[in-house]
Amino acid sequence: MNTRLALCAAVAALTVCTGMVAPLPAAGAVNAAPAGGTSPSEGIDPAGLASALDAVHRAGVPGVYAQVRDGDRVWRGASGVADLATGRPVRPDMRHRVGSITKTFTAAAVMQQVERGRVRLDAPIGDYLPHLVPGERGRKITVRMLLNHTSGLPDYIPYAFPSIQAFPSLPDMSSKSLDDNRFRQFHPAELIALGLAAPPAGEPGGPTGVYSNTNYQLLDQLLEKVTGTTAQRYITRNVIERAGLRHTEFPSGTRIKGPHSRMYEAMFGVIDPPRDYSVYNMSWTGAGAALVSTMDDLNRFYAELLRGRIVSPSSLAEMRRAVPVRALDGSTIQYGLGLHKVDIPGCGTFWGHDGTVWGAGTISLTRDDGRRQMSVAVNLQRWNRVGPGGEPLPHPIDGALEALFQRATCGDGGTGARTE
Repeated sequence: MNTRLALCAAVAALTVCTGMVAPLPAAGAVNAAPAGGTSPSEGIDPAGLASALDAVHRAGVPGVYAQVRDGDRVWRGASGVADLATGRPVRPDMRHRVGSITKTFTAAAVMQQVERGRVRLDAPIGDYLPHLVPGERGRKITVRMLLNHTSGLPDYIPYAFPSIQAFPSLPDMSSKSLDDNRFRQFHPAELIALGLAAPPAGEPGGPTGVYSNTNYQLLDQLLEKVTGTTAQRYITRNVIERAGLRHTEFPSGTRIKGPHSRMYEAMFGVIDPPRDYSVYNMSWTGAGAALVSTMDDLNRFYAELLRGRIVSPSSLAEMRRAVPVRALDGSTIQYGLGLHKVDIPGCGTFWGHDGTVWGAGTISLTRDDGRRQMSVAVNLQRWNRVGPGGEPLPHPIDGALEALFQRATCGDGGTGARTE
């Protein structure tokens, strides 16, 4: 699997890590000095990273920003604009909707409850939520199966947003339900019911899982049941604050607090020109993909998690037990408990997650030894138009992002990414 597919295969709450917009003039990458004023390490090439960011912007992404860490050296960069109407530039420290990266936070919260003895990984979810998952499904589906997407439950997204067909069945697609739901307040039980009413995606515990946001809506309700507070409050107090994150939060309304970019959705050319969806009620995804964060906070979070400071070493070992899972774009990824595994020959094994919501895409990866980290955000999604056979047509953004990810994870080393 090439770098592009390996890093974008399991997208957050939607379908695929692709989109479309017309190319724009380069605005120039902004290079920040390494933390503490030290010199860049041999593993970080500021000029090369800046050039790679600029290439993504020139290829058609309005704005892209990133942070790369190598040991105690840090590089931050941004290229392009946060607002197409005003030309306001993007900055490396902007807040961003990070989509399904939220799932790692939620999984860590569940593992904390496993450590406290309030949740058993291999217990049926029906033991905890019999009113939501009754009958045989409740007896067969375990907590672990929800965490690693082997429950066989289908995704509720196509039913909550009926005018947005599962990629790539484009002919009947429109932005109607995307617009209609902008200010709608969903409840997790409502979304879970949609997922359970749909045809099963597979058998519980099957050899290959199927990525589904329904699983993490159930984990949201599990956390509420065993902690006595909402999943968002619990995650904030026991994961976000424990990791020392200062700019990460679940949104309390439809708007993002603090400096942020507009977020442009193209919906495979259906929305032309791409439309800003940065103002949105994120109750449609909740503990599965609603978080707002920064690239600095994401790198800090994954560093703390992989050092065993958010969950115990035994819990972390469980989170890293990866199984094959079919992503929403049809590719197969290696997925643990809220963690992706990405092997990059010549560079090592990386852990993390990626995510997209309407108009916003993010990826965050940390090498197994914790030394090398990358977090990248873009303010455009689903830029590829679709061919007559329903296949995504190549776009220059694809190759530009592949080159950026390669340089950010490996510098000039490595031969491409794969999952295994």
